[in-house]
Amino acid sequence: MPVAIITGASKGLGRALAGALAARGWDLVLDARTAEVLKETAAAVAVHGTRVEALAGDVVDVGHRSALVTAARGLGGCDLLVSNASALGAEPLVRLEELALDGLRRALEVNVVAALGLVQEALPLLRAAPAGAVIAVSSDAAAEAYATWGGYGASKAALDQLAAVLAAEEPGLRVWAVDPGDMATDLYAAAVPGDGDARPEPVDVAPAFLRLVEERPASGRYAAPALLEVR
Repeated sequence: MPVAIITGASKGLGRALAGALAARGWDLVLDARTAEVLKETAAAVAVHGTRVEALAGDVVDVGHRSALVTAARGLGGCDLLVSNASALGAEPLVRLEELALDGLRRALEVNVVAALGLVQEALPLLRAAPAGAVIAVSSDAAAEAYATWGGYGASKAALDQLAAVLAAEEPGLRVWAVDPGDMATDLYAAAVPGDGDARPEPVDVAPAFLRLVEERPASGRYAAPALLEVR
């Protein structure tokens, strides 16, 4: 069975991806900070008969990242690493003049430093996999200038560049930075409270990520809405 590590997997897009991969026979290592919610997610995806290792912790902790990779090794390796855990830097989002520098540091630590640290830890397993791949969950805020999204967008832009360089350095892997587009998630609700506009559910966006995994296009930056278009 192929094995995937998914961070930020207890809710939203991470949970949707876990369920979609489990339904296709993948074994999973799941990460999130809230143990009880992660435990419930693990039980929900395990109904597909997949093996699931659920490790609660913070991806900024080097010991936790090591434990995630050790768990994947115990399942047989790591074929896919999904860096989905994200921090906004401020909740709700604020203009740059008001953005606390500690909040920006947190966003950079979670969204960039921890993502790279986990890649470094998992690289030997990814290189050994028949079709190793890395997905960095990005945002349109990485490429567009939206008021109040500066700190978060800067962290995701940095993540995009790390993914692009990793792809150049590791031609044997597929490395995709993926903008999932607007989604109805707790993260967005925390970013912009009171925004009542209808947004796609993460389960409706997950097929875009599955298309990458199954078709394995060239490494690069992709937008989920385009991947969801009728082929």
